[in-house]
Amino acid sequence: MRGRKETGNVVLDKSLELSIKIVKFCDILNGHNKRDISRQLLRSGTSIGANIREAQNHESDNDFTHKFKIAAKEIKETEYWLNIIEACYEEYNIDEISKLLEEVAKITNSIITTMKNKSKK
Repeated sequence: MRGRKETGNVVLDKSLELSIKIVKFCDILNGHNKRDISRQLLRSGTSIGANIREAQNHESDNDFTHKFKIAAKEIKETEYWLNIIEACYEEYNIDEISKLLEEVAKITNSIITTMKNKSKK
């Protein structure tokens, strides 16, 4: 990616990459007068990385887990908006974004599960 360095933290790097792809895709949607759905996708899609990034400065394990749970909810909302776009507008290919979103979802859910198991000990 232009002008950014990878952190070595997979979830941070992938969620940032996802946000960048969503911003660029929303620019395309805006250019085709799809502003309402673009706005929804932009909010949920970029919120994922923002919450994951915010979790890095957690005050407690519960705070860390809570931020990742918010990111997981935003992942589901982003999936919803992408499904709407795919169903309504055949001209847009969302495969690359969907694949990256799925990767971030798997990592996010794994982190949540690990933290739940940690808190049980």
